Amino acid sequence: MTKITTTALLLASVFCSAAHANSHNFTMTSPQIKANQTMPAEQVFSGFGCQGGNLSPELNWQNPPVGTKSFAVSVYDPAAPTGSGWWHWMVFNIPTDVTRLPSGITEAGHNLPHGAVQARNDFGLSAYGGACPPVGDAAHPYIFTVYALSVDKLPLDSNTPPAMVGYMINSNLLGKATFTSYYQR
Repeated sequence: MTKITTTALLLASVFCSAAHANSHNFTMTSPQIKANQTMPAEQVFSGFGCQGGNLSPELNWQNPPVGTKSFAVSVYDPAAPTGSGWWHWMVFNIPTDVTRLPSGITEAGHNLPHGAVQARNDFGLSAYGGACPPVGDAAHPYIFTVYALSVDKLPLDSNTPPAMVGYMINSNLLGKATFTSYYQR
């Protein structure tokens, strides 16, 4: 190998290691929902046979990667019997000065940070839709994720389907923090 190639590989390795190390510090928590625990009834869907509060939880995050220009948040159930999982919540265009989503964000946007947008979930609502697995299934995992993005805004609106939001998130991703909660009935 030439000296230039060796130096380039070394610099790339250092850069990737620094970016990877920085993403380890990026964390998300919730006072209502504990990682690897059962989701409280307050965050369970109200409908489809489920009887919960359907209240979006408070989510807090810290230590985003350097260069973050906005955030997005999702809640996803990969075990839903659809062949593609179930998107329960997608929020994007969250400004970088916001490091918390309060509990009780409504479809009308009550408690939603200024400029943030809720995309359509798989219940057909531009809002939070709580856990609601089929009766008799094993506990489903509900993956809560905050994404640090390299752009100020995604050029999408509240009618955008979750797959398109996911595509745009992954196209602009700097890092993410996640935890999983479980629910069965």
